Amino acid sequence: MAEQLQLESGNIRIADDVVAKIAGMAAMETPGIAAMSGGLSEGWAKRLSGKNVQKGVSVEVGQLEAAIDLRIIVLYETPIHEVSRMLQQNVREAVETMTGLRVVEVNVKVEGVSFRGDDL
Repeated sequence: MAEQLQLESGNIRIADDVVAKIAGMAAMETPGIAAMSGGLSEGWAKRLSGKNVQKGVSVEVGQLEAAIDLRIIVLYETPIHEVSRMLQQNVREAVETMTGLRVVEVNVKVEGVSFRGDDL
């Protein structure tokens, strides 16, 4: 649902899909991320490497804040804790810069490891 920000000059609405796309694009630009995961319920075959950047991204957008959940697949030999922190920072910065919303949380769930980056 698009939430509405009321300003003196009028209203601004930012749809959940817009925030999800920004978050997905920022996630795929993060080194060590092999792909976004569609989730276990959608099956391993539906994992994508960036063509549909909303896969693996769930958002809740309020009037001034956003919460983001990401499901990812990391490249083998990538320190998961480090890439996850970098991912959180990249997504937070991208969403806050582009939307003006305050990102209250970026939750990361690592759902897989890719051994070559092309086995997705």
